[in-house]
Amino acid sequence: MGKDKKEEAVFLRKKITLLRAFSLLIGSMVGSGIFISPKGVLKNSGSVGFSLVVWFSCGILSMFGALCYAELGTRITKSGGHYIYILETLGPLPSFLFLWAEFFAIRPANSAVVALAFGRYLLEPFFAPCAAPVPAVKLVSLLGYYIVLTLNSWSVTWSARLQTALSIVKLLALALIIVPGMMLLAQGHTENFQDAFDRQSLVLDKLPLAFYAGMFAYSGWFQAGFVREELVRPERNIPLAVIVSVVTVIVGYMLTNVSYYTVLGTQDVLASPAVAVSFVQRAFKSLISVVPVLVALSCFGTMNGGILTFSRTLFVASREGQWPPLFSMIHIRRHTPLPAVMLMFPLVTAMVCIGDIYHLMNFFSFSRWLFIGLATLGLIVHRRRHPELHSPFKVPIFVPVSFTIICLFTVAMSFYSDPVSISIGCTVVLSGFPVYYLIIHRQMSTRCRSPFYYFTHKLQLLLEVVQQEIKTY
Repeated sequence: MGKDKKEEAVFLRKKITLLRAFSLLIGSMVGSGIFISPKGVLKNSGSVGFSLVVWFSCGILSMFGALCYAELGTRITKSGGHYIYILETLGPLPSFLFLWAEFFAIRPANSAVVALAFGRYLLEPFFAPCAAPVPAVKLVSLLGYYIVLTLNSWSVTWSARLQTALSIVKLLALALIIVPGMMLLAQGHTENFQDAFDRQSLVLDKLPLAFYAGMFAYSGWFQAGFVREELVRPERNIPLAVIVSVVTVIVGYMLTNVSYYTVLGTQDVLASPAVAVSFVQRAFKSLISVVPVLVALSCFGTMNGGILTFSRTLFVASREGQWPPLFSMIHIRRHTPLPAVMLMFPLVTAMVCIGDIYHLMNFFSFSRWLFIGLATLGLIVHRRRHPELHSPFKVPIFVPVSFTIICLFTVAMSFYSDPVSISIGCTVVLSGFPVYYLIIHRQMSTRCRSPFYYFTHKLQLLLEVVQQEIKTY
């Protein structure tokens, strides 16, 4: 997007068509979640039948959220996703708290979960039938993440091309699980579905964690909002893209889980550190070395896609004066958002080294779904404040109301399910209050020079980055 001359502006051109928007959403949703979340959903829902209900419910809930975000995307014309929606509807304090949690908890924890899944699936075939050693998994996870960081620091074009190729790999990995499972189901292998709804193993206070695991697999339906300014005909293409993509993923995920349970029993899924690998070991041993690699590449693509969209929110936050201007700067020769990419390096490294996949998932899911719920609450507020505003796409009021209530209720219930992880996530969010009032609010009120000015200037020289003007047309 940047031109060869370093003094020229960076232009955000409207190049994302309906097909590209659909590919972006599919590629964002189909990632590591469907390969690691089945264990978390089953463990916390208690039975095969209830786990399938949770998967379908998460799909419907994702559709509700996607429809709300589609309306927000037609009402608010800026890029930035969650951040800009909260800023425009609820004000600067909630938006900054989201920003604070996003870049010190949500984003690094999410990246660490995907990186750990990448390492586990890449190593699992070499150690089967035993589990891969944890230190080796973490080492390979970090290596994979550092490769993605380096690639995104070097070239945006290469990163985008890699993302397109890996989106195809993701769908191929799903197909290699769905087709064998459906073939075995058609042959009458239904023994694992006997007594599918066993109420004795259902623990209600664990259901929020089951929903967190399921919603993690569906997360990505909100990505269109990050690139809103680059979409062709966004008032038409955002709703179409989110509806088609979410329906496609719901069908794919349900078929994938049925395939898992056709081949693997409840205890097999719960005991497996890598469900897709266990599936292939049982169903198609000839593919034992193929599917785990495809799944690892799928996780690699999810890491890459997360970093690709990472700079959008930072760019907008810097433009709004709520984040240091350094993070809206790009490298003068590579034209990559180098400071934004490097911000994740120490945080992700720490979380991969000390964290476990499912504890990390609970940790960042609390903050993520709290602020997504606030964003859809903002849609309701925006409607009441601006009844005169015409929106080309409008959902029935029960959709944002239902989605907001479910999100906030699940967040509240999670304090009983995993109080330690959730309390840490809550502390991270609340720690943004003093930062906002001591720095951001004072700076915005007095319109004084940013306290980050001298620090930013020194890092500009070190990193060879400049802040460039963004224009859209």
